[in-house]
Amino acid sequence: MSHRIRIVGLADEQPSPESTSFEVRADEHLLCGMERLGRRGIPVGCRGGGCGVCKVQVLAGRYHTNKMSRDCVSSTEETQGYALACRLYPDTDLDIRVVGKMGRAFTKAELSPSQGGDSVTAGKSPAFDMSWRN
Repeated sequence: MSHRIRIVGLADEQPSPESTSFEVRADEHLLCGMERLGRRGIPVGCRGGGCGVCKVQVLAGRYHTNKMSRDCVSSTEETQGYALACRLYPDTDLDIRVVGKMGRAFTKAELSPSQGGDSVTAGKSPAFDMSWRN
């Protein structure tokens, strides 16, 4: 069983109509699905809940988490829906906002080059053209 995860904006913004969605199996953490998006700049640190670079905020849906460092996510933040993507497992479809360093992978890459985005990562094309290998 898999769940649809929708990234609706950054923590300091209102949700935007242009959202990014991806699938995550119920037995895998959110960071796995984010990595499958193939976005350049998705921060991956310790993958064990101790560094905090993959912090997100869940806006809607049910989930559970494994142990996270309180230096990264305080108990107050946890009650507000903050968690580390490497320790967050969806129980239903989720709407999330990216927080901190994670936000860089979902800002300029979303824009076209004429809007100030990065021409290498804009749109649904892969960052590198590997067609020559065929």
